[in-house]
Amino acid sequence: MLTLEALTIVQDDFRLEADFSLPRGARVAVIGPSGSGKSTLLGAIAGFVPLTSGRVLWEGADLAPLPPGQRPLSILFQDQNLFPHLTVDQNLGLGISPSLRLTAADRARIAEALDRMGLEGLGARKPAQLSGGQQSRVALARALLRARPLLLLDEPFAALGPALKAEMLEVLSEIAGEQGTTVLMVSHDPADALAFAPLSVLVADGRAHPPQPTAPLLANPPPALAAYLG
Repeated sequence: MLTLEALTIVQDDFRLEADFSLPRGARVAVIGPSGSGKSTLLGAIAGFVPLTSGRVLWEGADLAPLPPGQRPLSILFQDQNLFPHLTVDQNLGLGISPSLRLTAADRARIAEALDRMGLEGLGARKPAQLSGGQQSRVALARALLRARPLLLLDEPFAALGPALKAEMLEVLSEIAGEQGTTVLMVSHDPADALAFAPLSVLVADGRAHPPQPTAPLLANPPPALAAYLG
C-alpha cells in the first residue's frame, strides 16, 4: 500500500497537499489542470521533490531515509532518460543490472520485452536511430524490467499516435497485472485515463484529492477539472 500521510509541499507561492492511501496493485490516473502539481506529486513520491511536512509510506515503511535510486519504485519521465551511447539492449539491460552483467536468462527477458513492445530486431540500435514512439516503448520496457512494486509514469505516451498508445496502455495493464504493480500515471487525455485507470487522483486547487472512480469523475467533473477539459 502507498500512503501519503499529511503530505505538504511548499515551493515559493506553490503549495500542494495530499493525504490518502492506494491499495497495492491499483492503476491510478493523476489528472488535473496544467501547473496544478501532478508531476510534483510524482517527484515527491520518488524522492526528487523535498517534502515540507508529512510522509510517504510504502507498506508502512517511511521512504524518507531512502534516496530515489533505493526506493521500491521506477519513474518514467516525458524525456525517457535513455542513454544515447548505449544500444537498446544495453539500455534495457540497465533495468536488470546496473553493471550490465547479464545472464542468458536476463538476455531472454530483454528479448521478450522487445517483442512484447513491438521492437523485435531493434536491440542493436542506438536511441537516436529510433522514432520518438519507439524510444517511449524502450523506456517503458526498461521500467517494467526493473519489476519494482510501484511505477510512476509522467505522460509516457505523449509521443505515440492514438492506435499505438492504446496498444501500449493494454500492454502496460497486462504486465502491471502480472507483476502486481501499483501504477500512477499522469495523463492529460481523459480517454487514456478511462482506458487504463479504474481510479483517478484529481490534482487541483492546491490538493491531490483522494482517489475516486475515474468514469464518474470525468462524467461529472468539478469546476477546476471541467474548465481544463473544456
